[in-house]
Amino acid sequence: MKLDVLVLAAHPDDAELGCSGTIAAHVAKGHKVGIVDLTQGEMGTRGTPQIRLRESDDAAKILGLYARENMGFKDIYFKDDEFHQKELIRVIRKYRPEIVLANAVSDRHPDHGKGSSLATNACFMSGLRKIETSQDGEEQEPWRPRFVYHYIQNNYIEPDFIFDISEYWDVKVASIMAFKSQFYDPTNEEPSSFISSPEFLPFIESRAREFGHRIMSKYGEGFTVERFIGVDDLFDLK
Repeated sequence: MKLDVLVLAAHPDDAELGCSGTIAAHVAKGHKVGIVDLTQGEMGTRGTPQIRLRESDDAAKILGLYARENMGFKDIYFKDDEFHQKELIRVIRKYRPEIVLANAVSDRHPDHGKGSSLATNACFMSGLRKIETSQDGEEQEPWRPRFVYHYIQNNYIEPDFIFDISEYWDVKVASIMAFKSQFYDPTNEEPSSFISSPEFLPFIESRAREFGHRIMSKYGEGFTVERFIGVDDLFDLK
């Protein structure tokens, strides 16, 4: 069940909006990538938990994910506390990822910042042997991911590095549009929301173009780091 990359997302569609191009690129390279959504997005203006779960499955197929699951935490009300940390530690120890991609460190939606801090703390705590967890009646071994990176979401944050997603832009768009209950559709009679406006998806493309421009490519996704990244070959840098 080991993953190379585990993406943690406060809501279904956070990962698709924030880092699905990076996900697709790593899947194409043969890496095992999975997404764990913390909530079902049940407090969102549009859709239902059942619809969001179906859409999540559709997006998972588009991205070629090795695994996807939903923690079922309470949308809006989950916290970075002992209960939620231990639940997430179980998942981290289950998948044993080398790299974790997590929500933006701060953002318009408060769940994103909470999801970020919860991921950071759970990833560290998962390596502590005196925190005991079990799965299917068996004690889990400690596991700490090597790196935790945070994808950038609605609010602009200066990235620490930018991943070139130019070859995977169409996959990113397709994975986002799998969540058709959430985005602009003139035939949808549900109340409008922040992300269902006709301007939102062009904004996502503009952000990707901006990040791409910064690295002399067409599209990019930005990330922040929790600690410095070391390199041993300057020629590996783009």
